[in-house]
Formats: sequence, C-alpha cells, structure tokens
Amino acid sequence: MDIRPLDEALSASPQIAPEDLPAIAAQGFRSVISNRPDGEEPGQPSAEDLRQAAEAAGLAFAHVPVVGGAISDQDVADFREALANLPQPVFGFCRTGTRTTTLWALANAGAQTPENLIARAKSAGYDLGALRPRLEGAAS
Repeated sequence: MDIRPLDEALSASPQIAPEDLPAIAAQGFRSVISNRPDGEEPGQPSAEDLRQAAEAAGLAFAHVPVVGGAISDQDVADFREALANLPQPVFGFCRTGTRTTTLWALANAGAQTPENLIARAKSAGYDLGALRPRLEGAAS
C-alpha cells in the first residue's frame, strides 16, 4: 500500500482491496473513508464490500464518493463532517489519492493558508497547484 500522511488525522492512498483492511488496522488507523464512487472502473471493489471488510477488521467506515474535477461545496462539507465523526487517525482513499487530498485541502481551507495546504499535499506527492484559486476563495 502507498500510504501518504497529510496531517496527524488523515493519510491518503490509492485504491485498496478488502484484503488490505487488516493491515490498515494493524498500522494504527481507526477509520477508513472512501472517496470513490462505486462502478468507476471494472473490478473495483464496492463500498459495501470495503465497509464489511473494514468493520471486520475493527475499523469505522464512511463513504463520501466524489467525481474528480466536480467536487462541490456539499462534497467538502460531507467530507469534513465524516472526518469530524470518525475515530482518528483516518485512512482515506480514491483511485489515486488525489480526490481525498483535494477534499482534505478544501475542508481545511479556512484554517490553513493555501500555501501550507499545497505544500503539505506536495510533500505527500499530490500536486494541488491548480486548486489555489478555490483554496484562496474558501479562505476569505
């Protein structure tokens, strides 16, 4: 697994499989959040299959599916609420980890500067430079 810490509460990752959940729990994560819509590509595990595997491994699970390039303010609010209610630390994933990272940055836009969010994402391997205008707008 390719686990990339964003902050003390959340790490991002590309797509996982149900059989990965025990190892995620063993690494100290307490929750999983899926940001990938079901059926996005053939062979992708469903959110329900991942939920069952997460719960069997003792992890809480939330599904906040978003479409890349079309993340709404409501999606950000839903993600923020899920993070606030899930036991931490949280393991978040989507196809590549970029949507999870984008949601994290937008959810934190009022509390951190765009520069800090973009830099933290970059240190985790995600380029959110194109998100700067939206982060600046959310921070004002």
